[in-house]
Amino acid sequence: MGAILTGTWWSAVNVAMWPYWVVIGLAIYSQFKIIGLMLPPGGRISGTRLARLLGSWRRGGARQGSADLAAALKLMVADGRLPVGTRLPSERELTDALPVSRTTITAALDQLRAEGVVESRRGSGSWINGPVGGGGGITGFDDTLIDLSRAAPPALPSVRAAMDVALAQMPEHLASHGYDERGLLVLRQRIADRYTARGLPTSPDQIVVTSGAQHAWALVLRLFVGPGDRVLVEQPSYPNALEAVRASFGIPVPVPMLNDGWDVDGYEAAVRQAGPRLAYLIPDFQNPTGLLMSPTQREALSAVLRRARTPAVVDETLVELGLDVPVMPLPMAAFGGDSVVTLGSASKSHWGGLRIGWIRASAEIVHRLLSTRAAIDLGTPVFEQLVLASLLEDPETVLAQRRAEALEQRDVTVAALRAHCPQWSFTVPSGGLGVWCTLDGPVSTRIAVVAQNHGLRLVPGPRFAVHGGCEQMLRVPYTQSPEVLREAIGRLGVVAASVAGTGFPADADVSVPVA
Repeated sequence: MGAILTGTWWSAVNVAMWPYWVVIGLAIYSQFKIIGLMLPPGGRISGTRLARLLGSWRRGGARQGSADLAAALKLMVADGRLPVGTRLPSERELTDALPVSRTTITAALDQLRAEGVVESRRGSGSWINGPVGGGGGITGFDDTLIDLSRAAPPALPSVRAAMDVALAQMPEHLASHGYDERGLLVLRQRIADRYTARGLPTSPDQIVVTSGAQHAWALVLRLFVGPGDRVLVEQPSYPNALEAVRASFGIPVPVPMLNDGWDVDGYEAAVRQAGPRLAYLIPDFQNPTGLLMSPTQREALSAVLRRARTPAVVDETLVELGLDVPVMPLPMAAFGGDSVVTLGSASKSHWGGLRIGWIRASAEIVHRLLSTRAAIDLGTPVFEQLVLASLLEDPETVLAQRRAEALEQRDVTVAALRAHCPQWSFTVPSGGLGVWCTLDGPVSTRIAVVAQNHGLRLVPGPRFAVHGGCEQMLRVPYTQSPEVLREAIGRLGVVAASVAGTGFPADADVSVPVA
């Protein structure tokens, strides 16, 4: 009885004192954080494992050792192989594992600290503090590099003319409040007409205008996917789409691509085993492989997803860029019906700076999307919508110019790759904006690191994979002018030869800038 009374008394004291315990706890937490005993979440990587992941990271000799090491570590952070919060080995352990001098290790870490990639605290070591950003990191802007990281072309002259038309139309819109969660009717009608012309009857009420396809994908994920839900994705796939799944706390489940396209049997097994909430597909000149899904595959894959009651989200960002395709297959929604949500964009066909995309879906899904959109944004800018509406008034004239430009650039790229990188293999894409190359070894990340020293920015193959891999693959976009592409791929040949350890090609006539 006494014990019970004592316990009751102590519980009462605890209840009365809880505000003080909270204050004391916060004070203790603050002190622990100050003295470095509280560390960000994340595992620790050993020196041996880090050395193995780094591979042959040197590119400029002993004098540039610290810069080379910092660049290699930054690429691993950007590549996702060193996640935020990962604790790094001590300087002494790194010195033994690499092996390099302690001075080289210290200088490399100092550079990463200055750029915000690494944070250190006395007595607690160092850890990855954040992703590589614009402070000199590999994803930062540097106009001295030829950018082969973005498969996005510059604007056509027709965009400037469309802006003049849109500017003349703006006064009639200035008297309104300017908010329209669906998008301007004139633009929705012309987007719907484009689907109808492709064999998929569509009304303006089935269209929602967004601020790009990535924004459209984020809206769809918000509607369909909750924490822990699985989303089937192609392997390889578009990196930003994969990041959007993770940002929505979903789990991307990869289904490997075959050499000739989509593995329908693999998707059937995946929906049975994973119970996915969504499937994300790029059937038209898939990014990064450039593959085009055949009508037979579209029908079979749509049937698999319908039976499993798994909605398909189809990204058609590249659909208008067929180069060697006399007749495009019907859209996936023609096979999957209301279970298919289609994403479109003007970024590849017209210009990324317009930031205009759209969603085509059933009336019921459109209603649900609009009911949740206000939590994210209140509509897409009017001026940009008017610009795209003008471009879509006579779409084939504009698109023919884009396709002719892309065809020339693709052929230049293919010829240059065969000349300067003969040890690589690839299938000439029938459309899209990039060539997916199979390298002569698992050296994609090493090539991307070394390429920076030769004035090139590249995305290593593992960025296109869900859990790493694709180390023997590299995407080479053809969105620059033919002259720039020839120069860039000439430099790439030098990089590939040096990474392979075969020296420089004897006939290389390439001006390699000094970084």
